[in-house]
Amino acid sequence: MSRAFVKEDDHEEIPFVAPRADLPPGTPNYVTPKGLDELHAEKAGLLKEREAVQSNNEGEKRIEKTVINKKLEQLENRISSAKVIKPEDQNQDEVRFGAIVTLKDVQSGKTMKYQIVGVDEANIRKGKIAFTSPLVKALTNKKVGGKATLKLPHITKEFEVLSIQY
Repeated sequence: MSRAFVKEDDHEEIPFVAPRADLPPGTPNYVTPKGLDELHAEKAGLLKEREAVQSNNEGEKRIEKTVINKKLEQLENRISSAKVIKPEDQNQDEVRFGAIVTLKDVQSGKTMKYQIVGVDEANIRKGKIAFTSPLVKALTNKKVGGKATLKLPHITKEFEVLSIQY
């Protein structure tokens, strides 16, 4: 149909919906049991949000619902591909998925504590880092006292594993 026969108001621009946290192709979607619960809670929240959409303008209402539906689609893909890894099933002596690791930056002496989680759970402010991060890749399979080297573009950092908890 020619644009000449379409009202200007009929052209709705759908806002960009940002993708979820990056999960490299072919990488399993590991999640902790708590992480899977959080994904389900997020889905329930989006469903409630979609039901509560109210607007006098039908176009705005349709756009809001479309955005929520896109978020739900992305979330459902994550939930359906989730592989739950129970921390208690991991080798307790090594850094693995789900571990809470206390590290020391060998150069600065600074200590830090992180839990290794799925990409959707990762939140550095809460001390949770994704299993896909370069730091976690360097730490995986290390034991207490083990050292991991992280090569960054302009610096190389060395970390010592001080403790591992599950």
